[in-house]
Amino acid sequence: MTKVIDFQSVLEKVGKFNVKNKILLIPEMNRIGSHLLAAVFRSFGINAMVIETYKGLALGKEYTSGKECFPCQITTGDILYFLESEKQKLKEKFDPKKYVYFMPESNGPCRFGMYNKYQRIVLDSFSDFKDIKIATLSTADGYSLAGLIEEEKVRDLRKVSYWSIVVGDILDRLLWRIRPYEREEGMADEFIEESMHRMEKAFEKYGEKKDLDRIMDHLDEIVLEGKEIIDPRIPLKPKIGIVGEIYVRSHVHANQHIIKVLERYGAECVNASISEWVNYTTYDRLRDAKIGFRLNFKQWRLKQVKEYIKDMMHYRAELFYQEMMQDKIYKRARSLLDISEDHKIGDLEDILKEEDIYSFDVGTEACLSIPSIIHYIREGFNGVVNVYPFTCMPSTITSAVIRPIIADMKVPYLDAPYDSSVQPGREAAIRTFMYQAFQHFKRKGRPFS
Repeated sequence: MTKVIDFQSVLEKVGKFNVKNKILLIPEMNRIGSHLLAAVFRSFGINAMVIETYKGLALGKEYTSGKECFPCQITTGDILYFLESEKQKLKEKFDPKKYVYFMPESNGPCRFGMYNKYQRIVLDSFSDFKDIKIATLSTADGYSLAGLIEEEKVRDLRKVSYWSIVVGDILDRLLWRIRPYEREEGMADEFIEESMHRMEKAFEKYGEKKDLDRIMDHLDEIVLEGKEIIDPRIPLKPKIGIVGEIYVRSHVHANQHIIKVLERYGAECVNASISEWVNYTTYDRLRDAKIGFRLNFKQWRLKQVKEYIKDMMHYRAELFYQEMMQDKIYKRARSLLDISEDHKIGDLEDILKEEDIYSFDVGTEACLSIPSIIHYIREGFNGVVNVYPFTCMPSTITSAVIRPIIADMKVPYLDAPYDSSVQPGREAAIRTFMYQAFQHFKRKGRPFS
């Protein structure tokens, strides 16, 4: 008998729900960023936890068709594995109404925009999981947190959440800065894992108080301690920039620990940040507001013009605040150790306009990855890797646009698409890429930071 899908459930059980007095289940994408974000939510009285990842991949594959992109399979498996484990552990005490699953989305052609709808249908196919709601944020409003918590706390929660994302990026960049030069193998990984838990406690304690100075005091200590792990006798290595789809490039299991593999063959890596995407969504909403203002002004639609002016002021203020805080936190960390800076979204759009190769009007992560590759090369990086799910449209566009350009620039480039399979030629391709990066390093040197 064919099961009838209740699409009304997608409308009623996917959206912005108040998560107070619930257990908010956060999937792990970037390990550090996910844990710090959960700590911020806990500081504001939300019982948030990061669910284990990659243990439920078999379940994820069982309940997807294979046409979905890899992150959908992983996150579907993660939530099903967690819920099945909870049900077995709690038995008759298991209450699905206690849980809210957190799955943001994006507008546009990327399949990410449909994850939470599809996962709603999957959860509804289990009689025990029908009552679990899916809380979502959208790029349509720049990932506003309105609706998840009391209205008077929304602005503060968003501010401190953004701080946690930037601090998470810095801990990642600290790891990539020290691990290739660590005194003993394994020291850096162990140190960063312990540091992540220290920063969790700091955000949980000082987040709602908005005490950034106390949070940064803890980060200062961590950066200085991390600096001591570096063995100054180890010479500098070729610097490799990484771009691509945000989930797979950030999720170490999904990308089969590609940064560690690159490091094993002599690289020092810098991955695109999580805050880059958050800044981009705000920047893109500002662009949309400007376009709407111009179109409606030409047609003298004054009511709509007023609304777009309000939107422009709102998103301009948000972007200014985000970039100001990002600069402030990076400046303090970089005064202690030469971790890599992040780039500004406006600078990336300027690169596309200069080169006339793509447009922010098209959207998708390609409008970040393409100029980021050029930005890395202009900074003197010795190679670039594009990491993405197999069949990912934005990253395939990136590859198609950038390959002839990067060939002219004579800088090594590698496409690294991933699904759950282990490609037999992947390591050979990375070794070849790193040989080319070493040749570039010998000819050109590398950036100082």
